[in-house]
Amino acid sequence: MFFSGDPSNRKRVDLGGRSSKERDRQKLLEQTRLERNRRLWLRQQNSAAIKIQKCYRGRKAVEAERSRVRDKFFLTFGQCCQDVNRQCFGPDSDFLRQLLFFFNPKYAADVSALVETCRLLQQFVQDNGDVVGLFAGTDYACKRGLVEYRVKHLVYACIRVLYENRNQLKDQLCLAPEKSNTSANILLKAIILLIDQRLPWACNTISYLLRRNIYSLFREIILTGKENFQGSIGIVSSLERVLALIISHVGLEPCCCPNIDPCWSFSSQIFTFPFLWRLFPHLKEIFATPGLSQHYVHQMALCVKDHTNVLPADISSDFPGYACLLGNLLEAAGVAFTQPGSFDWAVDFATVATFLLQALPPIQAGHNDSRMGEDDMLVGDDLTEVVLNRDLEQQISSAIDPRFLLQLTNVLLGGFSPARGSPDDKEVAAVGAACAFLHVTFNILPLERIMTVLAYRTELVPVLWNFMKRCHENQKWSSLSEQSAYLPADAPGWLLPLAVFCPVYKHMLMIVDNEEFYEQEKPLSLVDIRCLIVILRQALWQILWLNPATTPNFSADGASAMKRHPVEFLQHRACVVASELLSQLQDWNNRREFTAPSDFHADGVNDVFISQAMTENTRANDILKQAPFLVPFTSRAKIFNSQLAALKERNSSHAIFTRNRFKIRRDHILEDAFNQLNALAEEDLRGVIRITFVNEFGVEEAGIDGGGIFKDFMENITRAAFDVQYGLFKETADHLLYPNPGSGLVHEQHLQFFHFLGTVLAKAMFEGILVDIPFATFFLSKLKQKYNYLNDLPSLDPELYRHLIFLKHYEEEELLPGGKNIRVTNENVITFIHLVANHRLNFQIRQQSSHFLRGFQQLIQKDWIDMFNEHEFQLLISGSVDGFDIIDLRAHTNYTGGYHQDHYVIEMFWEVVQNFSLANQRKFLKFVTGCSRGPLLGFKYLEPLFCIQRAAGSASEEALDRLPTSATCMNLLKLPPYRSKQQMEQKLLYAINADAGFDLS
Repeated sequence: MFFSGDPSNRKRVDLGGRSSKERDRQKLLEQTRLERNRRLWLRQQNSAAIKIQKCYRGRKAVEAERSRVRDKFFLTFGQCCQDVNRQCFGPDSDFLRQLLFFFNPKYAADVSALVETCRLLQQFVQDNGDVVGLFAGTDYACKRGLVEYRVKHLVYACIRVLYENRNQLKDQLCLAPEKSNTSANILLKAIILLIDQRLPWACNTISYLLRRNIYSLFREIILTGKENFQGSIGIVSSLERVLALIISHVGLEPCCCPNIDPCWSFSSQIFTFPFLWRLFPHLKEIFATPGLSQHYVHQMALCVKDHTNVLPADISSDFPGYACLLGNLLEAAGVAFTQPGSFDWAVDFATVATFLLQALPPIQAGHNDSRMGEDDMLVGDDLTEVVLNRDLEQQISSAIDPRFLLQLTNVLLGGFSPARGSPDDKEVAAVGAACAFLHVTFNILPLERIMTVLAYRTELVPVLWNFMKRCHENQKWSSLSEQSAYLPADAPGWLLPLAVFCPVYKHMLMIVDNEEFYEQEKPLSLVDIRCLIVILRQALWQILWLNPATTPNFSADGASAMKRHPVEFLQHRACVVASELLSQLQDWNNRREFTAPSDFHADGVNDVFISQAMTENTRANDILKQAPFLVPFTSRAKIFNSQLAALKERNSSHAIFTRNRFKIRRDHILEDAFNQLNALAEEDLRGVIRITFVNEFGVEEAGIDGGGIFKDFMENITRAAFDVQYGLFKETADHLLYPNPGSGLVHEQHLQFFHFLGTVLAKAMFEGILVDIPFATFFLSKLKQKYNYLNDLPSLDPELYRHLIFLKHYEEEELLPGGKNIRVTNENVITFIHLVANHRLNFQIRQQSSHFLRGFQQLIQKDWIDMFNEHEFQLLISGSVDGFDIIDLRAHTNYTGGYHQDHYVIEMFWEVVQNFSLANQRKFLKFVTGCSRGPLLGFKYLEPLFCIQRAAGSASEEALDRLPTSATCMNLLKLPPYRSKQQMEQKLLYAINADAGFDLS
């Protein structure tokens, strides 16, 4: 064959390397497979068609047979069952067999026949009273199977009629059986008659109904007629009686009904109906009987974790089934609590209520339409958060009232007396259930009405503490997480008790007075409190440092976060409340020390931790913000100083030269400083400020401000401004300062002065200058933006505090009928006491404190101060009230000009200073450094270091008569080489007491 030039004749090559024979074989196999699949599909089609034909022909045959039997039935017994007698109900009669065979609830004739049958049944039983004999004759044992078959199908037929015709019968469902002879009532009364618990077939009949998902039918029936069930008080409808009989049978002896799928149970189908007890108040009483409610609540507890897959579809978006179930359960709880043997019931109840509460959106104290924030919009990925119907929300929030909490807590925890050894399983179950319920409740409902009853009317605090202490001593925390339905088995067991105990005990501490806490040791002994501090400290360190949870931010919405991340949120809450309580206990320890301050410090704080804590957004830095007391004060003070130093360094890099130089008259220091410094911008306040003093003769002092004059200026201005004679501040009985509530009567610009003084104090701290201003603790709390409580009142007015505490414990007697309702009474005395304390501690000085705080925060950030409590805050301002350590000063002193540490003049010098009084030691320090207080962390951190220099030209006798001089900007003492201690002491005392300003510098 010759090449023709046509490329289509080119030989084809299989790139897979297969020959044409192989390709043909593959094609043949594929065609065979397709043909085989087509034949299989045809066979399946034919088979399905045959089954459909058989089924259709079968159904047609059955329908035909039913039609034939129906015709025969009406022919035999009459169109209206007029030919039916007692014998027709017996086992040998075809009456019930035929009726139950052809009966269709959608056929009017069938329904009429069934209604007449039920009417005749009730009539015959009423005449004779023997229901069993009516159906079985004289030998029930032999006819049992037949009789039970007929009875259960007859009852089910009645229910089907009610279900299929519920729209037509809805007006008849709510009527009492004694006052109505309607079709619905006749059917319901027949059901009541046939499922009586005394009848031998009752258990099998109800079992059959339950297997046919009878509660789902009743749910639809109730849903259709719910508007008609708001019946008259005291009337129990026939439908309610039917439900009562069915629910009261299950779970009680000798019932042998099998457990049904939870999806079709009473709890899922009926209990989730909104406001069930308003429709059926009698049913509520039946449900709450001993044993019965325990059975149903226990069944709920077994599947409540998976309730979203168990409950039926919600009636509407604002009536979710879980919320309706919770509301009904809470309403029934009040009755159930009063029944004997309610402990096991209470454990199951708390378990169920916990999971249902946790599923709720936040319950609002006040209603408004725009209560959904951005974080509420999504649950999971795409589910919109529901907003409850207001009446349903009210039902839930009203049910969890003080009386309810008192009952629940007392039933669960009231039976446990103080004991030793590890808690047993019963106690662990009770504590786990109670704590899980209360933890969720705290984050769903407003706390103001919950805490007081838990703190003062239950034994929650002592019982929980006894439990916690024994678990801690015996290392049995794991038993709680192993047995708790709420906690995973690997979660720390102390999370739940801490999350509940801490806020309740903290609430108690806000109201307890000093005598109760320190002297009477209520509610816990000081020994127990020391143990509690250890537990809280270890728990916080575990959460924050050793095993921190990687969780989203929980600050926006606790309820939504608790729903999405329950265990992580629990850990977060335990951390928050434990930190708050430990901080409060530290405040009590600062008032009167009952344990070593180091007991609040975590064991694992080391140099590595401190170095990390100085860096923002590190775990250690976060701990400083959340639980600063875990870190020793000196370490926090170093971090504070490093933060100030970093800020000053950033600020100094922008300032080439000093822009702010002011002349200040010593005898008008406050007015001059206010007029000149008050106008400075925040940036200028952070920068260098240089001061030139003008003495009383109008002459500028000789000193040049290298920093020392400014220190002196800060000491003098604070001494003048905070002097009580000036009128801006007052002092307590302990000579502690706080804003004068009447400052506006003394100074027209008093609020501007408070703003200025806040800035002055901040500038002193910013520059590391300690000033001798002893503030009252309650005022320092205002600078930390904290609220003051009753136990802060002694720092302001101990006399008023004593009078108020007298009222608190005073047993009032009525001097005339109704006298206790006049003015202060036993009922409102606690409220009165706290209102008085609030007025004195918070309200009276709110404006002054607010303006002072604004000025202060111009230079000192809130986060920096939050690291310290009020006692430590005062140390940052003024240093220790005990003076300074001469040994520390000597160990960190430099010598120049020929002096050294072993020089005889230096030896004499330190002996002289050591023997000075505390007042003279402070004057000496001010003379040299410009500040009468030593550095907060010791002289090691004094910048520049303290230095003693041999005075120039001091060899002559004339020079030895000279006084010591200083350069405060350099912390430098120029000391002549005096030859005796007496001469040195005389010259030093004269110099430091001359009050010559900086003319001796």
